Amino acid sequence: MAASGDLTTEILQTLSKTSPIQSQEAFPQSSFGELKAALDRLASRSMVTYEQIEKDEFILEAEAEQIVANGSHEARVFEALRQAVEGLSVQDLEKAIGDKSVTKVGQGKAFKEKWISKTSDGKLKASVESIKDVSREQLQTIKDTRTHPEAKVLIDLKKRKLIKQQKVIHFKIQKGEKFALEITKEETDLTADMLQSGAWKSAAFKPYNFKALGADQNAGTLHPLNKVRSEFRQIFFEMGFEEMPTSKFVESGFWNFDALFVPQQHPARDLQDTFYISDPKRADPPRATSPDDKADYKTYWENVRAVHENGKFGSIGYRYPWSEEESLRLVLRTHTTAISTAMLHKLAQKKGPDGRPPPARYFSIDRVFRNETVDATHLAEFHQVEGVIADYGLTLGGLMEFMEIFFNKMGITDLKFKPAYNPYTEPSMEIFSFHKGLNKLVEIGNSGMFRPEMLEAMGLPKDLRVYGWGLSLERPTMIKYGISNIRELLGHKVDLSFIERNPAVRLDKN
Repeated sequence: MAASGDLTTEILQTLSKTSPIQSQEAFPQSSFGELKAALDRLASRSMVTYEQIEKDEFILEAEAEQIVANGSHEARVFEALRQAVEGLSVQDLEKAIGDKSVTKVGQGKAFKEKWISKTSDGKLKASVESIKDVSREQLQTIKDTRTHPEAKVLIDLKKRKLIKQQKVIHFKIQKGEKFALEITKEETDLTADMLQSGAWKSAAFKPYNFKALGADQNAGTLHPLNKVRSEFRQIFFEMGFEEMPTSKFVESGFWNFDALFVPQQHPARDLQDTFYISDPKRADPPRATSPDDKADYKTYWENVRAVHENGKFGSIGYRYPWSEEESLRLVLRTHTTAISTAMLHKLAQKKGPDGRPPPARYFSIDRVFRNETVDATHLAEFHQVEGVIADYGLTLGGLMEFMEIFFNKMGITDLKFKPAYNPYTEPSMEIFSFHKGLNKLVEIGNSGMFRPEMLEAMGLPKDLRVYGWGLSLERPTMIKYGISNIRELLGHKVDLSFIERNPAVRLDKN
């Protein structure tokens, strides 16, 4: 291979003898990259002009090369049988040719062309005096000219996997308006010495390339989920919410289920729905984790037990033998409501100016885990958006009004509410909105008012009510970015170029 400098000289020398020239004929040993670099260098000085030409060529596969050298399979079968006047058995034919696959394929083609026939004693013999080996001739022509055979022949040869198609790029090169046999040195800077000596008047300056692209900065890019998450966080902060700490992916069954008044026989606690930790399997009972935490965890533990077993705080409970062992099993949290429960329990210890827990607004956005069957709309892990409002005198109508305001900030209007059941909220409502693209109502969230059995067990007063609602982060992200398969949004199948090219999200707010 020629060096770039040598190749530019070679191009100029060749053009001085004849113009235009074809690169594949004049420089057959030069690679595409080397040739393109040399031509660009000369073209930037207007010494040459060139045109890039692309065409399809056909190349012989290894089997086709053997056919060109030895004849087609059917011709070799015919020749072996022509030489054996009395005919040959299949086994003898294989020995004569020396290749079982050639014999098998060649027999079929030779029978089809009626070059051979079968005798009464089962032998094979030649049926004609001579043949024309068309396949060999076709392949030889392609090898010599690399030209495209007629469509019927092309289909047959491709089907037999004898040829392959490849794209070939070459250049048609001509002299430019400033053609010369030597490359004039071009200055890149105007120096003080050049100005003083006057050399700048006769110097050749390299032209600016205003179309040159800057170097790729390889800047980091936020994932679409993080973009939508930022939008949700901003909405919560605008409405006066405090973000809850959500760093605990592993929870005990107590915080994840029992404190939420979820019975220990509930289907959500089956292995088919929940990931349990194998080592360690068991958590410690709830207790203070800092000297500032003065909560009475023992009383809370006993209240939860009593609510489940026999009922308390006006409830008849579930009336079953509550298991401490089941309550302390470690799980990957199935919802961020486990965090909300812990935050409400801490709220019960606070005292406002009137000696009672003050109103509070909490939210969280983080990952949860469920033993789901993975498909286009479900993963075993996803992100939950959750909000909690604790205040006095709250009503169901107030919850519905707040949902209207909250979702309206995302551009979601015309909400519909449907009664639902949750173990820890009563009343409960599923939230729907009309999706214009799908032309139907779609569920966008779940909500309700936390049950007294859950709140009073923590030590919260009877007249304090709590709204709770949640939705996934993935569903609005998929709608915003037009994604139909959740596996293209999260996981190992995500296209990194998709992450880079998508713009920052802006939820449509009224």
